[in-house]
Amino acid sequence: MAMTQAERSAKAAGKRQAAQEEELRLRVRPGTKQALADLMAWAELEEQGEALTLMIHHLQALGPAVAVRFLTPPRHEITVSENVAQKLEAACRRQGTRIGSDLIRDFGDSQNA
Repeated sequence: MAMTQAERSAKAAGKRQAAQEEELRLRVRPGTKQALADLMAWAELEEQGEALTLMIHHLQALGPAVAVRFLTPPRHEITVSENVAQKLEAACRRQGTRIGSDLIRDFGDSQNA
């Protein structure tokens, strides 16, 4: 007699529990999804889980000295041009002057009340 869907699900759950499987969830943006799709195409893999599992195990096999290079996020260097720096400084001075005059006006109003 064929198993019911509930029986098949229970059997699968028992196998996952015996193997100590744990579900990991990963939210990604389009660029990361595309990078994974490219890697899977290069390796002719169809399952995302298989690709991620293989990558984790191969990276771990490289050892900490090499693997850490691949696990270090890229740092973006921000450079501000002289023109932008001057505009920022001017805006800061205007804002400081406005705040200062607001404080003087507010303080003067409270003294006169």
